[in-house]
Amino acid sequence: MNVLLKSSTALGLALALTQPAWADMAAATDFLDNEIAGLSTLSRADQEAEMQWFIDAAQPFQGMSINVVSETITTHEYESQVLAPAFTAITGINVTHDLIGEGDVVEKLQTQMQSGENIYDAYVNDSDLIGTHWRYQQVRNLTDWMANEGKDVTSPTLNLADFIGTQFTTAPDGDLYQLPTQQFANLYWFRYDWFNDPDIKAAFKEAYGYDLGVPVNWSAYEDIAEFFTGRTIDGVEVYGNMDYGKKDPSLGWRYTDAWMSMAGMGDKGEPNGLPVDEWGIRVNDKSQPVGACVDRGGATNSPAAVYAIDKAIKWLQDYAPPSAAGMTFSEAGPVPAQGNIAQQMFMYTTFVAPLVASDAVMNEDGTPKWRLAPSPHGVYWEEGMKVGYQDVGSWTLMKSTPVDRAQAAWLYAQFVTSMTVDVKKSDIGLTFIRESTINSDHFTDRADKLGGLVEFYRSPDRVRWSPTGTNVPDYPKLAQLWWQNIGDAMSGAKTSKEALDQLCGDMESVMARLERAGIQGDLGPVLNDKEDDSYWLEQPGAPKPKLADEDETPMTIGYDELVSSWKQ
Repeated sequence: MNVLLKSSTALGLALALTQPAWADMAAATDFLDNEIAGLSTLSRADQEAEMQWFIDAAQPFQGMSINVVSETITTHEYESQVLAPAFTAITGINVTHDLIGEGDVVEKLQTQMQSGENIYDAYVNDSDLIGTHWRYQQVRNLTDWMANEGKDVTSPTLNLADFIGTQFTTAPDGDLYQLPTQQFANLYWFRYDWFNDPDIKAAFKEAYGYDLGVPVNWSAYEDIAEFFTGRTIDGVEVYGNMDYGKKDPSLGWRYTDAWMSMAGMGDKGEPNGLPVDEWGIRVNDKSQPVGACVDRGGATNSPAAVYAIDKAIKWLQDYAPPSAAGMTFSEAGPVPAQGNIAQQMFMYTTFVAPLVASDAVMNEDGTPKWRLAPSPHGVYWEEGMKVGYQDVGSWTLMKSTPVDRAQAAWLYAQFVTSMTVDVKKSDIGLTFIRESTINSDHFTDRADKLGGLVEFYRSPDRVRWSPTGTNVPDYPKLAQLWWQNIGDAMSGAKTSKEALDQLCGDMESVMARLERAGIQGDLGPVLNDKEDDSYWLEQPGAPKPKLADEDETPMTIGYDELVSSWKQ
């Protein structure tokens, strides 16, 4: 697959010689002058050449109106409110970019899959659905698309090799199914200024006997959470943890987004554990799901999974603001920016944008009072396991969308991910998708204002944070089971074990229906026969037997030492 057909400079020369009479660069020039304003990895000549290609490629679709959808985060707000109107003005294709909740995006996508009705012409949905898309074959295979029906509307300057997330949107068959448009990790977040205050450091050392620093394991995180909770610093009552617990679709992401693998529930393997992944789903050597409960070789209700839920509940109840238990993902994310949170295990870096806009957690010189670092791992975690989650929101074209509408939407998807606009878009949303943007002079200059975000994305370590993998056969159906069941544990209606027993059983019921229906063919589930739990707990890897002691020796590391290792 080689979509970088020739240099954009050569393209610009060719277009200049063959420019149709109807092509008008006025809107593109205005966009480049007033919006991009030089904030691009491309030269101005190459920006104009790229815009000219969009003008020419869009000519057959003049006046067409298309509808696309994404979840509501800062990056997509910029696409919807700034880039969509610019694309319409430049190409003559009227695009409406809807912003809705992520759960609603998945619901719309699922409805289109089930009904065949064209609800949206393109979706931004997480690469977490790659197992779903690969098995159902209801989305356009982009490798085939770019070589055939989408060939004439695939930009010669798309430069797929520059994208950092395509490994997560490529299925086991080796083909690309989705195009990344935003990407962010979950990392540990902490108040660097407080952690380096001599009096606070001395008090912590006296209380716990080791140095205050970035926690390497959950035992240290818990000590730090306990230490800070209830303290008054700079006139503010401080909490040692931040999380959310409302029974809402986003509660499920809190756990499927690698919380369980961070605890050590699954198997070793990157980008995802094999044969047991971070959902606790086991697959056979043909990538067919064979179970989620321990008695079928899964790990969703294993001792390590129970440990993960118990810790999350304890920390939420004991060390987070009381209001956190009633919050969703989007409500809880901006809370650390208010200035009363000492650390957060699970900070989605999409919330860095509101952090840098908050006087409460930024210094007067524009540098942050906080830093980002790798999240600590639980007692069941072993070297070689996945260490965190990375969200890769990606453009996806459904087969049920008419070809001409899919072609027009594909043009828009490429426009908002193009090298012309990517540095500016990343400057707004801080959700990097291109290597060239990450390594640009602009982000070298801005790095000290972003608390380690740039250093993380420039480090080889970043590939150890990954989205949900291909073990999950039907993300929309299975994801909703997580928040419904874990919500029962969070509310106290069930114990963690009871909730997880119900969860894995519910997941296996869905997989059994898929198996009976045969709609995923040779890629679909083939459930194992049940065995006594002890059979699987005695096998190597996941599911793992309960440890006699789930409290390990606390370990911390100095932040500056950590960043130095990234740079090396």
